[in-house]
Amino acid sequence: MSVQSFIPQVWEAKLLAGYHKGAVAELLTTKPTKIEGNKIVFNRVGAGNVKDYTGTVAWDEVNTTPIELNMDQKKYFAFSVDDVDRVQVAGDLIDAYTEEEAAAIKEVIDTFVLGLYTGAHADNVIGDDATPIALDKLNVYDYIVDLGTKLNKKKVPKAGRFVVINSDVLGLLSKDDRFTRNPVVLENGVVEGQVINGMQVVVSEELATVSGKLKILALSKSAIGFGKQIDQTEAIRLPNAFADGVRGLVVYGGEVIRPEALAVLTATIVNQ
Repeated sequence: MSVQSFIPQVWEAKLLAGYHKGAVAELLTTKPTKIEGNKIVFNRVGAGNVKDYTGTVAWDEVNTTPIELNMDQKKYFAFSVDDVDRVQVAGDLIDAYTEEEAAAIKEVIDTFVLGLYTGAHADNVIGDDATPIALDKLNVYDYIVDLGTKLNKKKVPKAGRFVVINSDVLGLLSKDDRFTRNPVVLENGVVEGQVINGMQVVVSEELATVSGKLKILALSKSAIGFGKQIDQTEAIRLPNAFADGVRGLVVYGGEVIRPEALAVLTATIVNQ
């Protein structure tokens, strides 16, 4: 057993591939323009001007406002394998070791991103922790429509809109004739073919809850800026076991960069 020929890029690629297959965070967010160390940078383009034509044209400069965020969230993974070299040479054996780690990374990051609901514009909030909306099979569809209307009134672009619910809400929706009776949920949480008021329906069990109140999100991809990377993946010989250890650091960060493009419904579930 040896760690001399350990290739971190191989393990990182497998981890990222497993993560990306099911990560809701990657589906919902804007990727950074660039990454500088632990800093991620986004460019926000200013609004254009339309003028009356009187025979001459005045040119405007396109203004971009850089938004810089720190990737200040840090999580590590560490697991043991009998023989790093043997697993690495076999190739497909790496999947067995990386799939669970990738799933754990996905869960942590999705929880972080969906927990950014507090950045929504004040006008885009329906219900609150003191007075949550009691959702049942008769009203759930209409309240989700209302979330989309909040985005419409803020003139959020129609493309790239999502509403994120959990399995309980999906169950209620499935009892409404306007929704499919047998929804198919893809690996990344997308409910196949289901769009409500211009928003693709996505299911995630990582939605935030506060004292039992669920936070349902409606948003455009432009609402949240998010970036991540895997750092310092390495293999070491474990001193207290007949095995090798693989460990690495996941660094990420995100923030609401367009509050008007995010709406939140605070709700409780009434089963019917």
